[in-house]
Formats: sequence, C-alpha cells, structure tokens
Amino acid sequence: MPVRHAPRRANHLSARTCAQASAPRRGLLAIAAITAAALISTLAPATARAAEYETFVDIDDEDDLVELNAAGDISAETFDTLVELLRRGVDLNKAPREDLFTLPNLSYAEVDALLRFRTEVGFITDPAMLVKAGVIDADTLKSIAAFIYIVEPGRRYAATSGKIRLRAATTVGDKRVPAMVLDGQLSTLRHLSLGVAGVLLRDRVSDVRYDPSRNALSAEAPRVQPVLPKFFAQWDTDRWAILAGTYRAGFGQRLTFDNTRNYTPNGFYRDLTIYPRPVRLNALCNEGAGELSQSPCQDDVDHKSYGTPDFRWQETLQGMAVGLKRLDAGIGWLQAYAFMSVKAKTVYQYQLYDPAICEDPRNDTDVRCNSPDVYKRQPDLLAPTSEFAYQKLPRMYRDTTAGGNISYFFNRRSWVGVTGYGTDVTWQTGGKPLGFQESARVPFGGPFGAVGVNASWGKRWSDLGIEVSRSFDSMLKASGSDKTDPRGGGGYAAIMRHTAAWGRHEIETIVRYYDRNFANPYARPLAGPDVYEGQRARDEAGFRVRYIGRPTKKTFVNSFVNFWVAPSTRTPAIFVRLRVDHQVTRWWTPGVWFEGRDKNVGSNGPLYCYGGDVGLADGIDASDGAEGDPDIVVDYANVETPANRCRGESVKYNIQSAFFPHRRVKLVPRFQHRFIGDPKSNSVDNLNQYNPEDPDAPVGKSRTGYRQDISAWLTITTRPIDPLRVRARLRYQNFAIDDNAYLEQSLWSFIDVGYLIKKTFLIQARYDLYVWLDKRMSTLARIPSPEHRLMLTLESRF
Repeated sequence: MPVRHAPRRANHLSARTCAQASAPRRGLLAIAAITAAALISTLAPATARAAEYETFVDIDDEDDLVELNAAGDISAETFDTLVELLRRGVDLNKAPREDLFTLPNLSYAEVDALLRFRTEVGFITDPAMLVKAGVIDADTLKSIAAFIYIVEPGRRYAATSGKIRLRAATTVGDKRVPAMVLDGQLSTLRHLSLGVAGVLLRDRVSDVRYDPSRNALSAEAPRVQPVLPKFFAQWDTDRWAILAGTYRAGFGQRLTFDNTRNYTPNGFYRDLTIYPRPVRLNALCNEGAGELSQSPCQDDVDHKSYGTPDFRWQETLQGMAVGLKRLDAGIGWLQAYAFMSVKAKTVYQYQLYDPAICEDPRNDTDVRCNSPDVYKRQPDLLAPTSEFAYQKLPRMYRDTTAGGNISYFFNRRSWVGVTGYGTDVTWQTGGKPLGFQESARVPFGGPFGAVGVNASWGKRWSDLGIEVSRSFDSMLKASGSDKTDPRGGGGYAAIMRHTAAWGRHEIETIVRYYDRNFANPYARPLAGPDVYEGQRARDEAGFRVRYIGRPTKKTFVNSFVNFWVAPSTRTPAIFVRLRVDHQVTRWWTPGVWFEGRDKNVGSNGPLYCYGGDVGLADGIDASDGAEGDPDIVVDYANVETPANRCRGESVKYNIQSAFFPHRRVKLVPRFQHRFIGDPKSNSVDNLNQYNPEDPDAPVGKSRTGYRQDISAWLTITTRPIDPLRVRARLRYQNFAIDDNAYLEQSLWSFIDVGYLIKKTFLIQARYDLYVWLDKRMSTLARIPSPEHRLMLTLESRF
C-alpha cells in the first residue's frame, strides 16, 4: 500500500481473502441462556475485540454493509456506526485510542500495540508495517483497509485531495425523477476539511403551517425539491479542533451526551452521512379523505403503487464546535470541548399533540390528545381538501442545544470528566405551539438537559468506566403536578462497564440503572431493545456479560447474555446471542448462531405475542419518528391488552457456510429459522378474547405452536480481474410458513457490478428483482409486481 501525498483509504474493490465469519416450548430462552453461558465459560482464551460488532466485518463499501444488515449479520445500530465510520475514515497515524477502538475486528491488545508501535516508529508510512511488526495479522489488516487512511507527513501546505460521489436509484414503472444524492469532501492546507451532501427529495411534504380555520396543520404536497442536509468545514490540529456545520458529539459512557454511535466517543465528529439506498419501496399515495367524501387514492391506481424512496439521513447537530484536545497540566493533560447547535428539525406527524386542548399527552382515552390533522393545502384555502398520512413534517421546530465537556487525563486510559448540555425547543408552525407525544424521543413540555460525571481507569488487562448522570425536563410541569403517578421533571442514571482482557481473551460486564424519569434523548448507553416513552435508556435496571474473540486462530466467537428488569412494572426480560464461525480449510468456513429474545421471562410459551419484528436499518433515528413497515410489523391491539403489552418470545438460529473455491470467488449459502409468538398466526384455534377482569391472562389458549419463519440466502462474490467486482445474491423469505395470506413471502435477487478505472474513478451499477409470492390482498393488488429496481453510483477521487 504505497502512500500518496493525500488522504486516502484502501482502494475500492480491493481483493479479499479473509473469512467471515421441533417447536420451542416454555422455558426455551432460559435453557438457551444457561447453554450460552456454559459455552462462554468453557471457551478457550481468545483475542479481545474492541468495539462490539456481531460478526467479523470484511467489506469494501457501503453496499456490503447493506447486505450484512439485510441478512441479519449486523444490527441497525452497527450498520449506522459502520456507515458513518466508512464515510469519515480513521487516520492511522493521528486517531486517538477511542477512535481506533471503533474499527472492526481489532482487539484491545492490538489497539494498544498499534499505539505503542506508532510511538516507536514515529510515523506509519505503509499499513503493511503493522503486519511485519506482528501488531495485527494480514487478514485483520485487509478487513479494516476500507476504513483507514494515511496522510504523509510534511505534505505541501497547498496539497489538495478529495472525492465526489453521485448515487441515483429508480424502479421500473416509477415515472418520477430518480432518487439522487450528491456528496463530496475536500482536504487542503494540511488541517482544513470541507464537505457537502445534497439530496433530491420527491416524497416529503413542505411548508407546514398552522391553519386557524381548521385548528389543524396544512402542508404543500410532495414535489421534487433539492435539500442540503449535510455540510461542514473543519480545522483540525494535534491540539485544537474547530468545526462549523453538521456534526456529532459524545463523551464518557454515552450516558449524559452522545449522538455519535461510537462505542467509546470522546469529542465531536464531522457528519456527512447520507445512508445507502433504502431496502423497501414506498407507497406513492398517502392521503386520507379529510374533508372530502373519499380519499384521492381510493379509486386511483396510486393507492396500490409503490416507488423508489428518497435517500435518508439522520438529523444531528448543526452549528459550531470547538475543542482543546490537550493542554499539559501536572502529570497529565486537560481536555475541553464546547458546542452549540441550532437546527430546524423534522417530526413524524403522529408524534405531535396540541397542549392548548390536551392536558397530558399520555391520556390515550382523550381524543383531544390525538395528533393534529395535516391537510393538503389548496390554492383556495377554504375549499374542502384531503389530509396527509404517515408523513415526516420538515422544519417543525427549532432545536437549540448547547453543551460541553471538561476532562482531566492521567494517561490515555484513565481520566475524570464532567459533561452537560441543555436544549430549548421553539415551534415554527405560524404561532401555534405544539408538543411531543410521550412516544416521541424528545421530552414534551419545554426545555430539557442533563449533567453527568464520568471516570475511567485502565491498567494492563483491566479497563473500568463509570458514569452517573442527572436529567432535567419540563414534563412534570406540562402534565400537571397533582397526578397520583407523577412522571417527569428528570431522574438519575448510572452505568458501569468493566472489560477484562488478558492473553487472547475478553469478558465485558456492564451494569446499569436508568430511572423511569431519566428522559434524556441524547443518552445512548447500552440498553435493552425495548422502549419506554420513546427512549431505550429509561426505566431499566440490568446487566450484560459479553464474550468475544477467537479460541483458535481459525475460530471466531461472539456471545452475550443481556438481562434487565423494568422497575416500574418489575418485568424481567432477556436477550441472548451466540455465534461461532470456524475456518475448517482454506476454502470452507462454516458458521452457526443462535439468538433469543424474551420480553417477559415469567410469561414464556406460544400463548403470548412477541410484537413487531426487528426491521432493517433505514437511516432514521427514533427521534425522527420512523413509521413501522406494514409488511413486517404485526399490530396486536385487537388481541392483547389495551396497552398492547406483548410479552412473548422470539427465537431463531442460522446456519451458514462460506466457500472459497478460488481466491477470486466466494460463495455463501445460509439458512435461518425463527420461532415467534404470534396470536394472529394459523397456529391457534378458537382465539380467546381479551378479558378486562383478568388483563394478564394470555389469549389464544388453544394455540398449537409458535409462528415459524424461514429465510434462505445464496451470495456470490467474484473478482475476475482486480478492477472488476461482481456480486450477486438470491434470497427466499417466508414469514408464517403455514399461511400464505398472512405475511410476506418473497424472492429477492440482485446483481451488482463495479469497475474501478485507474484507481480513481468507480462505476457501479446494480439491478434488483423483487418478486412477491404471498396471496395477501395488498400483494395481489400491488404495483409494480414484480419490482425491477436500478441503481447507479459514480465516484471520483483526486
């Protein structure tokens, strides 16, 4: 890997040689958890991984990450983290310890060895030096090549480098202009970086205002409109950093303030991420009848038609950030960061309420607390009109956030610090102040914030991190203080993370407590997958024990047991995972993994519903109000309690083999089988109705078993010549295998061809064929069916 006089990562499409890695009954997850724990305890020592990723990550580009997420190899959170890391990159010679930790497949020992080697040699001119020095092996280096870059020291002050990329996607039959995104970055003057990303929108409404004649909202219909959601200018030296534009920031154990998704964030990071193409198509018509006799979509072919969705992004911080990275003081050094963000933000329309007529948005029985209607604006403002549904409403409120962090470092592994922030919300709806529903991530009622203290200590094989935080909000005042069950005003939270890494072995233990009133939308510590009033890190006490590593050089193991209780309901839940991949020969690497989730350990068995399935990453943060996908999420409101308290379980196992018949060819067949509690499936007879006198009694007592889902994949990747990569995949998916008229059954295939011209210009084209096989009425009426999708990527580096 020769080093150019410019920042760079490993070339696109670089060669890859490393490997990737009867019905259940009552108590299944408890048995599985014991089994997983036993396996964890008996495994031989292994290489400790720094950041938590579910599998060995070996990718060339963002599309590879899309495939890993679509196949379930990585979670939506891991997907977001790696996409952002891939776009931002890691400077191998300047990145601090916490940034190197975020790279996939590196161990704590390897990161520390890299830092020591960097200090000894002064500058890493070629990443291959790490392999020669025994810091990491060749396979690990190849797996992180897409994420790292090197800037040669002493490069000319005026030296300039950069890249620009255009992505366009469309579907056959979609007559609109294709969805597009154009982004570019430039580095010059040694320390200056500039970036911008623009998106062409077609699906989003605009100019949302309060309509006093209807006491509701109105908006312009969706149209083609360019927007500039991401931009930045950053000056970054060894001691100082200043940034203007869009960015992320995070500190400590991510409890007081973090929106970076880094496992160990420390500081701010430029944000230019527009996520890869969405996986599913969008309905082209989303209008209800409103004041009309029927919906405009009712007799129109558009109500059955689907088209390519717009590219999506997450709304992060936008403003100024300044950081003093290091000021020598005594035996260590001082660090200080300050940031200010002023951003007009988007809200999902069903996460709003009108505080003028609703006392408490938690009151689900009062129709006045429903979300306000959003009418389609007509030239004649008084003429009857339709209303929009399932819309993200842009520029609804101005979010003003200010905060900072100050820390003292004794060494790079030990420090104490204080972090705090405050946020104020100003509604921009024409003089009509609104509020957030309790299901929104943002607390309702007015200003909110948090302050916390964090500390870390590390020596030899042990790293310990602790953070305690106190949140503040206006919800108690907004909902009234004379409630018998007051909720709001702020609460406490604490987390402790200990990592024991010795030899080739790592065990991480996390203990946490989040008060029910700890409503902090910028808290992103480890938490269970359940949500309390729009937030995961809330109303939870629990622990997680994780083991990850390699018992041998050819075996990769990833496992954990995560147990927690909701203090307000005393409901125990568990999430267990165990994955093992083993390279039997140079050409064959089989793998198997198990995953189980139980929302209430005390209510196991097929009589209980599990709820909506975990979906694919779509680039939407919870605060953006991501709507559910009706094709994969099941609503149990009619068969469960009024609060829709699904408390069942979901269990799945996967079997995979990676074959390398030739150094330029890789084949990966895979099979997945899932068992999930679902009272609406055909595995139940004489479904019992909900009994208000016994709200905790299970429904469907005649149920004969779990709903069963199966999926099968075959992925082929080949590189006939170095500049050319061809990738193809076939996936069969069948949800509820005993009922073809209930959920999705589909066949999805694609072929992706990329060609790199003189290592500077990439042309990549992709064709997807999506065939719907189930017999649901919505599927039979669906247009287009089958779906023919096209995507083109052009990227140039200079």
